[in-house]
Amino acid sequence: MKPLLATYISLPGTAAEAMQHWQDVFGGELSITRYGDLGLEGIPFDPDPQAVAHSTLVLPGGTIAAGDAMGDGEYPLTGTAYSLLYTAGSADEARTAIGKLEAGGGQMNMPFAVAPWGDWYGQVLDRFGVMWAFTAPAGS
Repeated sequence: MKPLLATYISLPGTAAEAMQHWQDVFGGELSITRYGDLGLEGIPFDPDPQAVAHSTLVLPGGTIAAGDAMGDGEYPLTGTAYSLLYTAGSADEARTAIGKLEAGGGQMNMPFAVAPWGDWYGQVLDRFGVMWAFTAPAGS
């Protein structure tokens, strides 16, 4: 297997819903493993059998991985401290994905328009608190 860098997002009990939504938006091959699927015994915590232990969404240009966070910690997803950058093949492809994220409960953070550097760029904050930045080549 060749090396691969994937984004991993720890979600507060919404990993399955988020990954299925992102598959609806971007396509790709989705795999979800729940703790109940693993038959774990003797681990140092008692997870909900329906919680997502690990999931991957494999897209043509990369992979998103996610799981449900364990514990009672805070999960500051909302904001722009981090984001996922999706480079679309065309402005229309980016507009389609942006529209699906907005229709799914997201909100425009920065309108998709030609940026000062000449390419298309915009941002959407999805309903899970993840900020998606989109770019597409100039003239597309």
